[in-house]
Amino acid sequence: MKPILLLTMGDPAGIGPEVTVKALAHPEACEGCTPVVVGDEAPIREAMRFTHSPLSLRLIGDLSEARGGFGQVELLPIGALKPGSYETGRVSAGAGEAAFQYVTQAIGLSMAGKAAGVVTAPINKEAMHLAGHMYSGHTEIFADYTHTESYAMLLMSGSLRVIHVTTHVSMREACDLICTQRVLKTIRLAREALEMLGIPGGKIGVAGLNAHASENGLFGHEEADAIIPAIRQAQAEGINADGPVPPDTVFVKAAGGVYDIVVAMYHDQGHIPLKLFGFRIDPVTGLFSSMSGINTTIGLPIIRTSVDHGTAFDRAGKNTANEMSMLEAITTAVKMIPYYEAKRHG
Repeated sequence: MKPILLLTMGDPAGIGPEVTVKALAHPEACEGCTPVVVGDEAPIREAMRFTHSPLSLRLIGDLSEARGGFGQVELLPIGALKPGSYETGRVSAGAGEAAFQYVTQAIGLSMAGKAAGVVTAPINKEAMHLAGHMYSGHTEIFADYTHTESYAMLLMSGSLRVIHVTTHVSMREACDLICTQRVLKTIRLAREALEMLGIPGGKIGVAGLNAHASENGLFGHEEADAIIPAIRQAQAEGINADGPVPPDTVFVKAAGGVYDIVVAMYHDQGHIPLKLFGFRIDPVTGLFSSMSGINTTIGLPIIRTSVDHGTAFDRAGKNTANEMSMLEAITTAVKMIPYYEAKRHG
């Protein structure tokens, strides 16, 4: 049987069930893996109903029962969603608790060697916090439950790849967190990400923090104090790193092939160009016509890829969500399986 990938359905009140079901209606979702949805039956059945899915639903009690193959949604029901505990399109503690359990159950199964990794549909941080789980996102949950200390968020859309030094913190805190060791760690993870994607020795562009990468100290000191020493140490280790490159040009260069990956200093520095690159809205309908882009966590002992969009409560249950990011997350996870298999076996 092909390697199992676990697809967590995300917050059941959002578009997660919909994009999961729609993604599995594409034959390529099953070409290199056996996808198994981790979630609850009611939201999946509802999503299949209003999307008029041509697929059949098959419930399994254990991953050993998974058959794989196109034409069905294989669901491992967790039983985390209590009747009446959620409403489509609304934030609730019940939905937040269920979404959290889907993720932690999938991590546990993957860590036990029963699956190659996890592909996550979107969760809602507010709902999760209402349920008492005070994580800032999927990335931190995976790091905690896999006991991983050195990790980073990688975003990808087409030829543009961005890995982050800091993520879910305030702008003030992000500036304070920029130090040589943190930047160096992320450059090393960037090299690992490129190896994982089959681009060993790829060129890494390291963004500056300040305007014009501080222009030799005119607009800040972080480049001289933290970023340049990190780049020099990385180069001494044989890593193909360059910079600091002014933030207003480094992403254009990466999209044009000058760099294979960009090390971004903070959340929005990396997220904004990725979403401009991969997301499109139809000016007539106001709906997303393209949602290319995925998120993966580098440094974990298991595969984790994800959609690069949120729960979109305003569109939940309306059959308007675009599933292409979910499909891309599945196919990218499949590409990573050989790297993780080789790593696991020494």
